[in-house]
Amino acid sequence: MSLHDDMISMGGKAVHASRELARLSSKKKNAILEAMADEIGLQKGLIQEANAKDLAAGREAGLSAALLDRLTLTDARIDGMIKGLREVAALKDPVSKKLSTIQRPNGLVIKKVRVPIGVIAIIFESRPNVTAEAASLCFKTANAVILRGGKEAMYSNAAIAKALRDGGKKKKMPADAIQLVETTDRDAVRELAQMVGKIDLIMPRGGESLIKAVTEMAWVPVIKHYKGVCHTFVDAKADIDMALAIAENAKCQRPGVCNAMETLLVHKDVADAFLPRMIARFKQLGVELRGDEAVQKFDAAVKPATEEDWYAEYLDMILAVRVVDSVQAAIEHINTYGSQHSDAIVTTDEKAAKRFLSQVDSATVYVNASTRFTDGGEFGMGAEIGISTDKLHARGPMGLEELTTYKYVISGSGQIRK
Repeated sequence: MSLHDDMISMGGKAVHASRELARLSSKKKNAILEAMADEIGLQKGLIQEANAKDLAAGREAGLSAALLDRLTLTDARIDGMIKGLREVAALKDPVSKKLSTIQRPNGLVIKKVRVPIGVIAIIFESRPNVTAEAASLCFKTANAVILRGGKEAMYSNAAIAKALRDGGKKKKMPADAIQLVETTDRDAVRELAQMVGKIDLIMPRGGESLIKAVTEMAWVPVIKHYKGVCHTFVDAKADIDMALAIAENAKCQRPGVCNAMETLLVHKDVADAFLPRMIARFKQLGVELRGDEAVQKFDAAVKPATEEDWYAEYLDMILAVRVVDSVQAAIEHINTYGSQHSDAIVTTDEKAAKRFLSQVDSATVYVNASTRFTDGGEFGMGAEIGISTDKLHARGPMGLEELTTYKYVISGSGQIRK
């Protein structure tokens, strides 16, 4: 059987499973998720043996220390997977939730109700624990899922997926509700992305190159975020101490993630009060600063910023800094160079805050808080499958509700249209 035929078969099985999943009660789904968690614990040794194979292959292939760390399944990370499965089981089920009711003059009752999307394909890299995270969230929302991880985690992903299926089988989980593409052939991603009628949604999780590749080849809807070029703007009426604390947290608390600040904008009226203190603090923390001429004059250690720096997602201890003339100039910079992810203003001026919030075209906008809060857990969603910078059908952190769509349920008593 060819790769194309294999993938079509997998898609057909997923469609069938999705229809069975739609019939499961919340209680049944939660019991299955608990059984999956138990099975991960029972098969922990097998999962770590598989992970050791991936790590050995990764070292031989020359993977960086950072990638090897992302790949490693420690006891704590496996325990985290188990905990995550149980937490998803405890979350409120959005499926069948009534969103609105309209009573028409002719007696028709029209209800808008949350339903599963159907079949979701998730393409991801490096971190094998995504297998459990993605599978659990899709299962909770009664979506069948097809997972395709990176070749560097091939053995780990297969072991985790097997444990999830084995656990689910004990509680009569529909067969093929969770499937893993085990081939490393890159054409499998193309097949998934073009499987119209079998795949309802595809979500790439990884670097910008992966997301662009999937988007360019896809015939089915894609939810994505290319990168996180996040900004903090220190307004003319900012509390300087607050601005320093927020900027430090946004850049330094975890610089290698998509909601970390990459560009700091400073109003010219507070540049003299803010920038010397900020530069001194960031130099002490080991942050490389790249600034415009107005920033460079404060310290010779500030490197000249290029046009490319304003677009850059460093994911490192590097920060671009620019002085701007007004709130409007900051907004225009963000809308020009940003990635519509997370952007913040620090100000005590309510009018400035309102203008920023209404005009910055990003998935999440903040007043007097760090962009590092853009996260499903921090937003109280309990769990998150990713962060979308799209505008349809989900935007920002994606929890359970974002893995559903809706349909209209209409009840009548014999009405006919005249």
